[in-house]
Amino acid sequence: MTARSVTLDDVAQLAGVSYQTVSRVLNHSMQVSPRTRAKVEAAMQQLNYVPNRVAQQLAGKATRTLGLATSDLALMAPAQIASAIHERAAARGYHLVIAMANAAGSAQDTVNELLAQRVDALLINLPLDAEQAAQVQQQCGSKPALFLDVEQHADVAQCQYQSESGAQQAVEHLIALGHRQIGVLNGPISSASARARFHAWRQALAAHQLEPVCVLNGDWSAASGYQALLQLLPDRLPKALLVANDQMALGAMRVLHQHGVKIPAEMSIIGYDDTAESAWYQPPLTTVRQDLQQLGAVSVDWLLAELEGEGVQPERLETELVLRETTAAPMLKGIDVAEIAEQLQVLARKLKQQ
Repeated sequence: MTARSVTLDDVAQLAGVSYQTVSRVLNHSMQVSPRTRAKVEAAMQQLNYVPNRVAQQLAGKATRTLGLATSDLALMAPAQIASAIHERAAARGYHLVIAMANAAGSAQDTVNELLAQRVDALLINLPLDAEQAAQVQQQCGSKPALFLDVEQHADVAQCQYQSESGAQQAVEHLIALGHRQIGVLNGPISSASARARFHAWRQALAAHQLEPVCVLNGDWSAASGYQALLQLLPDRLPKALLVANDQMALGAMRVLHQHGVKIPAEMSIIGYDDTAESAWYQPPLTTVRQDLQQLGAVSVDWLLAELEGEGVQPERLETELVLRETTAAPMLKGIDVAEIAEQLQVLARKLKQQ
């Protein structure tokens, strides 16, 4: 025999309050005192009460549910962004529904999955050009939507890091080390963020009268980074490599290790994103940091402000170059400058101890 579901009336009776008061607590009304709210929440917990979101949807009420349309969560950056969004939404009293795009489907298909669940607002972390974004915006109707991976000139609300600053930080670091033979390992050309990063890299290199000595493309995965670098082995490698995400950098580093190429002595590598794992690569990866936790929090806060009619501008997000151990001055005529510097540091420490 199926157990009867716990109702709002059951919660109200146990808490000693009215049905309307329980409803206000569920809807996060400010009209409920902290003491009464605590009593109701304790009763819910004791009865294992679960709000019926389907009933709320059918009644046309706000569900306190956000939708996230995202690219492949097997990739580190989208997964960490989704985690950050979920964490912030929960802290603000909202439920998060996630729809992941697949290779066969379109952005509209993914967004439709969320709209079918009657979410209150949407976050779109799919690589879209301006025209595609406009179509998705129209599809969302009156529901607030925020785009996290879209061409910058698109006429939609967007929250993303600017490629120009990150690219310039990476290029200027390599130039300062003395590099001139700099290659690029970019994401798929279908991606707005990949196109933006490539354009920004080329501009930053052109400021020093340089062009990329090679241009490779992957699909953001570590395997694609591995395969891309494999094409250049054994004797067509650049002295430094700009990589469009940390995951492809991991694959590139793996194939270089397998073929005995020293990092950073024989090749410097700079990643992009600063995903949580990049500090644990061997050697730890120098990378352009996009604070993915901050991106998730700012995105949710903006969307909720829109729902509340506040209409604020999304916060401007700034990249940061994180220096670790995959960049060094290029080798000069077989002389490993990085190794010499390390030996001098060891010698200096020994002399200091004497």
